[in-house]
Amino acid sequence: MSKIEINNVYKIFGGNPKSVLAQVKEGATKDEILENTGHTVGLDNVSLKIEEGETFVCMGLSGSGKSTLIRHLNRLIDPTDGEILIEGTNVMNLNKEQLIEFRRHKMSMVFQRFGLFPHKTVIQNVGYGLEMQGKAEEERNKISMEKINAVGLNGFENQYPAQLSGGMQQRVGLARALATDTDIMLMDEAFSALDPLIRSDMQKQLIDLQSQLKKTIVFITHDLDESLRLGDHIGILNAGKLVQVGTPEEIIMNPADDYVKAFVKDVNRAKVIKAKIIMKKPNEVSNIDKSNVIKVHEDQFIEEFLPQIVCSNSNCEVVDKTGNIKGYITNQELQSSLTRS
Repeated sequence: MSKIEINNVYKIFGGNPKSVLAQVKEGATKDEILENTGHTVGLDNVSLKIEEGETFVCMGLSGSGKSTLIRHLNRLIDPTDGEILIEGTNVMNLNKEQLIEFRRHKMSMVFQRFGLFPHKTVIQNVGYGLEMQGKAEEERNKISMEKINAVGLNGFENQYPAQLSGGMQQRVGLARALATDTDIMLMDEAFSALDPLIRSDMQKQLIDLQSQLKKTIVFITHDLDESLRLGDHIGILNAGKLVQVGTPEEIIMNPADDYVKAFVKDVNRAKVIKAKIIMKKPNEVSNIDKSNVIKVHEDQFIEEFLPQIVCSNSNCEVVDKTGNIKGYITNQELQSSLTRS
C-alpha cells in the first residue's frame, strides 16, 4: 500500500462545478471550460502514488494546479470528484473532529510565506503544533529545542520573527513542521521567497534532514533545478493535467511531451545523470578498449568525472561500492548523452 494515493481527482472552481464535470471528463480543455462556462479547471483526472519515505516533487508553471493538488492532501481543498487515500484511509470520509486530529498528528505543512506568529518567540512558534497536540510546556520546549538545533538556529530561540532574516524565518517554519513529528510533510513553494544562496542552503538542509528522518515529503515548486536536486520522483502538471511522473533521470532523458521538453531543454544534464543511467552492461559491450578506462562509481554524477574522461580520452568502467564491474561507458557515448534531445 502506498503512503499517499490520489485517484482520478478533478477540481473545478466556480458556481456549480458538478454541472461542468461531465464536459471535463469528456475531454474539454481548461480554456474551453473557462470560455464556455466561466468555471476554472484546477485539476483534471490526476492520479498518482507516493511511497513512504520518499520526496515527491510536484512542479509546473503558475496556474498548472500544483498548489491546488497539495492542498487536497490535508483537505484544505475538497475535490470535485475522485479520492485521496492516506495509508489506505479516504480523507473525504473524515468528519470535522477526525480531520482536526488527522492534521495535527499525520501531516505538517511548510508555507512559502513562513506563517509565523509575530508575537511569539522562535521556541514558541516551533512548539505551537505541539501545544495544539496537548503537550505540556516542558515537553514541547524540549522537543522544540531539538528541532531548533537541527535547523541551525541554536541561540535564537528567544528571538521574535521580526528579528530574523527571511532564511532564518523559513528555518523556524521547517523546525515547526519537524517538531510535531508527523509522517508526512507538505511543502508548498517553501523556499521560493528566499534569495538564491539562502535557498540553496535550505535545500541542502532539507536533504541532510531527510537522509536521517525519512519523512514522506510532498514538495511543490516551479523551479526545475530545485525539483531535480530534491526529488526522488517528480510529477509535472500542465493546465491541471499530470503529464509525466518519473525519476529526475527519466524526466531529463525521456520527456513525455513538448511541454516537458521545454522545461528540461536548458538543464545541465551532467548534474543530474548518474553513471548507471547511461552505462552498458558488460555483456552488451564488445568493442570498448578496456585497457584505457577510468573507474567511476555507479552513483556518481557525470559532472564529477566528465573533465577527467574528456581530457584523458578514456572510457569509463562503472563499479559498485564493493568494486564489482557493473558496466562501461564510452567517451563518445558519455558526451552524446549530454546533448541528446
